[in-house]
Amino acid sequence: MLSKPHLVKPQRPLVVGPSEGPRAPYPLRMEGTVIHGFGRGSKELGIPTANLPLDDSRAPWMAEIERGVYFGWASLRLQASSPAPESHRPMAESSDTPLTSVDCSSDFMIYPMVMSIGYNPHFENDAPSAEVHLLHDFDADFYGAEMRLLILGFIRPERKYPSTEALVDDIKMDVEVARRSLARKAWSLRELGTGMLDGSGLVRATEENTEGGPSRCVG
Repeated sequence: MLSKPHLVKPQRPLVVGPSEGPRAPYPLRMEGTVIHGFGRGSKELGIPTANLPLDDSRAPWMAEIERGVYFGWASLRLQASSPAPESHRPMAESSDTPLTSVDCSSDFMIYPMVMSIGYNPHFENDAPSAEVHLLHDFDADFYGAEMRLLILGFIRPERKYPSTEALVDDIKMDVEVARRSLARKAWSLRELGTGMLDGSGLVRATEENTEGGPSRCVG
């Protein structure tokens, strides 16, 4: 049985996870096609999220983990009708932790991410969801795009908030924690040229690329 949601805590660390890199059970992997969610991310919170279907058969670890906010890396393969990666506008960077958003050797683009896995007690959802916020500003929605996740660590449990403003403030803190935590060499990816972690699963070739199909990668 899931425990009651935690109350908001005033003090939070700005970096999570050991300096030497992720520890078991991480990294965790998940992938799927971006689907429509509750529609709150952009409209009510100003923080767009991409929803992935929950599939215990493909992510058996889902039943064992704590409900809450996680961080790591995501890769996204946009559909042909989506804006090309070159047209994406980078988000404002924090002063000491740059945002990493780069092209790759396949048709998947890599982005840092934070994600919520659970029932979102602030909105009292009846069903669990997996909502991913990419640390990048996109020009358009990308429903139907393929997304892969490399989940590296846990930031905090899900909570019930006294106001939506308090929720938004906590999410913004989650983003900053993810930026700082992923900026360390032991938490960044070899594929980005900045880290030690193996992120090859995020950019593995798709069947159509293997057969000589078009690539969305920019060089």
